[in-house]
Amino acid sequence: METFETLVQAEFAPKNTYLNTASTGLLPARTVESMRGALESAAAGQPADMSTDVEAARASFARLMGVPVRRVAAGASVAVYTGLIAASLPKGAEVLTAEGDFSSLVNPFHVRGDLTVRTVPLERIAESVRPGTALVAVSAAQSADGRIADLSAVRASAREHGARTYVDASQAAGWLEFDAGAYDYVASVAFKWLLCPRGVTFLVVPDDLGSLTPLFAGWVAGEEPWDSCYGPVAELAHSARRFDESPAPFAYAGARRSLELLEQLGVERVRTHDLALADRFRDGLRTLDVAPVPAPGSPIVSVPELGHRQGELSQAGVEVSDRAGNLRVAFHLYNTPTDVDRLLDVLAD
Repeated sequence: METFETLVQAEFAPKNTYLNTASTGLLPARTVESMRGALESAAAGQPADMSTDVEAARASFARLMGVPVRRVAAGASVAVYTGLIAASLPKGAEVLTAEGDFSSLVNPFHVRGDLTVRTVPLERIAESVRPGTALVAVSAAQSADGRIADLSAVRASAREHGARTYVDASQAAGWLEFDAGAYDYVASVAFKWLLCPRGVTFLVVPDDLGSLTPLFAGWVAGEEPWDSCYGPVAELAHSARRFDESPAPFAYAGARRSLELLEQLGVERVRTHDLALADRFRDGLRTLDVAPVPAPGSPIVSVPELGHRQGELSQAGVEVSDRAGNLRVAFHLYNTPTDVDRLLDVLAD
């Protein structure tokens, strides 16, 4: 049986110290091979059946999220799915969000113009749900600094007040064991911690489909897609597939392989690996007399006032991000203790 280490080594061989998964995850070798094959087949006039790849990816994501596959829609953008949810709310409905959360999660609610969007610090979001709150929208882990929302408290408070919950898992899916079935809506891009190509996003909806209107439904949203190509779709899919966007086929050809790898590795093992590296980095920062943003249990480490060093680090072969003036470092399954020490050495110079 292959070990965690041998599986990872067989799939990844970065040529630099890559610590930027919170921006974009690295593609496994199997994913690149699958996409190359799909491209070559298309170039030869024999394109593969994209629906097979989409359904395999959907099923794999559903297993990783612990929900029935019928609750998962496949698309390309969190912002599109947020817009769909925003459009379902009645005029004047209150949406509760966290300060500084990612724009794809919050901006569509503001753009609508006739909703009441209330913003509070992340630490206060659960206690801020009140009678009349229609929806609580929050990221599981904050993009800017890795702080993790107390989702169990958010869920309990929302239920107490009759509010729906919408969680963006883009910075959590792939390393954080996550019960998507506990929330009304969960969206996640797949090109970060899920190691998929860009162009792949999933949305989890309730069994009752959440009273969402499939505003952008095209032929792929039909119960029988190939019978839904012309004129109005006679019968929408009876599952979350009615909220599918027409897929980017080459992206999904790769996505099914990336998600397959994560299932092989196991999210809990990935989380243990990632957090050990993040803790090693936090310990090292103390020796440099530097304090990161407190984000216990997160593989994202944000260091205030060091964002300006991102360019210098990149020149040294260490890839990180500058976010909100902070140096953002993200540790994932292909990283090693050597990567942590290399980063600390460059920061110490």
